[in-house]
Amino acid sequence: MRANLLLSFNIIALISTSSLLSYVLQTHGFSATTLLIALVTMALIAHIFTLFKRQQKQAEMVIRALANGDSTLGLGKQHPMLKQFEQVKTQMQTARFNAEQQAQFLQALLIHVDLAVMVCDDNGKVIESNPAVSKLLGKSFQHLQELGAIGELILNANNNLRSTTYWQNGEQHDTLSIQLSIAEIQGKVRRVVSLQSIHDQLQLKEQQAYKRLTKVLTHEIANSITPLSSLADTCSNLLPQKLCFDDIEDKQDLQLALSTLASRTAHLGDFIARFRQVSSLPKPNLAPENLADMLARIVALHQQQARDQHTHIELSIKNQQLVMLDSGQIEQVLVNLIKNALEVLKSSQKYSTENAVQAKVEISLAQNTSQQLYIEISDNGPGISEHVIDMIFVPFFTTKQQGSGIGLSLSRQIMLNHGGDLIYVPKPEGACFRCVFG
Repeated sequence: MRANLLLSFNIIALISTSSLLSYVLQTHGFSATTLLIALVTMALIAHIFTLFKRQQKQAEMVIRALANGDSTLGLGKQHPMLKQFEQVKTQMQTARFNAEQQAQFLQALLIHVDLAVMVCDDNGKVIESNPAVSKLLGKSFQHLQELGAIGELILNANNNLRSTTYWQNGEQHDTLSIQLSIAEIQGKVRRVVSLQSIHDQLQLKEQQAYKRLTKVLTHEIANSITPLSSLADTCSNLLPQKLCFDDIEDKQDLQLALSTLASRTAHLGDFIARFRQVSSLPKPNLAPENLADMLARIVALHQQQARDQHTHIELSIKNQQLVMLDSGQIEQVLVNLIKNALEVLKSSQKYSTENAVQAKVEISLAQNTSQQLYIEISDNGPGISEHVIDMIFVPFFTTKQQGSGIGLSLSRQIMLNHGGDLIYVPKPEGACFRCVFG
C-alpha cells in the first residue's frame, strides 16, 4: 500500500514537472529531444531517491526489530531477507551451542583433574581456577599477591618458566613445582599457572637414597666386623696361661685389649643388625584400627615410668575415626616418640626436685585442615636446637650419648609407608612430633 502511494506520488510529480518543463522549453525554443532527456534524467533521480529512502527505512525497521527481539524483522513471510536471516540465526545458534559445550567440557575437565590450575590476567587477578588449587594451597585466592613469594615469581616473569618453591600455610609445609605459560588471547595477556606438590616424591627419593646407602654400609661393615670379632675371640682363647711377659701388666693389657675388641665388635654387629631394619622394613599389613584405643593402651604402658620420674602424661582425643594401618608398626612409632620425650624430661635439669616446674608430655589425636588425622606428641623440655632440626631424621644422626640414630629415621619410614608423614612441629617450648596419616 505504501509502495503504491509512493509510486502514484512520483507519477503525479513527474507529470507536473513535465508540463512545466514543456512550457518553459517551448517558450525558449528548446527541442523535443532535449526535453525527453531532461525528463528521463529527472525520473531516474526521483526513483533512485525513493529507493534509497525505502532501503533506509527498511534497515531502520530491521535494526529496531532485532533490538526488540522480533525474529520476523517486520518483514513479510515471503521476503527473501527473512529466509537469509533464519539461516544466519541457525548458524549463530549452532556456533554458540558448540562454544558453550566446549566451555562446559573444559570446566568439567578442570574440576576433575588433580593438577592445580589458575588463569590470571597480566595484573595478577585470578580469572579462573579449579578446586585443586584451594585443596593444594589450603584456601582459595582472588589475586596472585595473596600467594606471597609464589605470586611475585609468577607476576615478575616475562617468559614461560618452570620452577620449584617452598610453600607454607599455617602448619602445612610443602614443596611445589610451578609451570607458567604466558599467552595473548583476544588481545589480552593471560598467565596460565599449574601447581603440583612434589613433597612426597622428594621424600621418596630421599628414603630410597638412604636405603641404598644403608645397604652398602651395613654390608661392608658387617663383612669387616665378623672376622674381627672371631679373630679377637680366637686370640683370647689361644693366649697361654703360662705365657711370660717382662711385666705382668703387659699380659693383663693384652687380655683386656682382646676382650674389649671382641666386646665392641659384638656391639657394633648388633647395631648394624638393628640398622638393617631401615632398609628391610616390611610392607605394612593394613587393617582398620581405632587410634584412640591404641593411644589409651600405649599411655597405660608408660604411666608407671612417668610416675616414677614425676612426669604427667596428658591424653586428648578429638576424633574417633577408624584408620587403615599396621597396628604393630604404628605402635612401634608411638612408643619410640613417647620414650624419647620421657627420656628428655628425665635428663633435663629444669625438672629436678629443687624446681617446682611440672614435667609434662601431651598426646593428642585430632584432624588438620586437610582432613587428615594426626597424632601429636609434645613435651615441655628443652626442645631441639635449630641447627639440629634438619638432621634429626637422617639415619645414624643422634644427639644422645647412647643413641643409635635409628629411631626417628625408622619411625618416619613407617609413616611414609602408610601414606603419611612424621614431621617436627616448632613450638615456643619443648619438642613436638606429629604423625600424619594420609
